[in-house]
Amino acid sequence: MQTVNNQAQLNKQLQEFTGTEQYYRHLTGYLFTDGVHFLAQEYGTFWLIDEILIANQPPLDEEFQVWKLQRVFNTDTFKLICEDGNKNCVYTKEIPFSDFSADKVELWFANNVLYLPSEH
Repeated sequence: MQTVNNQAQLNKQLQEFTGTEQYYRHLTGYLFTDGVHFLAQEYGTFWLIDEILIANQPPLDEEFQVWKLQRVFNTDTFKLICEDGNKNCVYTKEIPFSDFSADKVELWFANNVLYLPSEH
């Protein structure tokens, strides 16, 4: 597992996204940005978009959500966590397996749009 190099590469690539030129519509009706689309295409995480946006059906009570995907130490298991922006956990789910090559990624959801923190 080369997650250290992949994490640094992922962080660098995602920081290049500031704002979005195009929105993509998910089957739930919610939108996601260029940066989230890049993450999904390059790192095979369309499933992550599904997990987050389907968890919002019906909408979670939080207007602003911080979604964190974190690898469980040295495994292919991940934990998906949603916080309210004040570090209060409002949702968690174990992802029993993923071939996501980095250790963690953070996405934000507000106003029916899923986006990268750098796109805020």
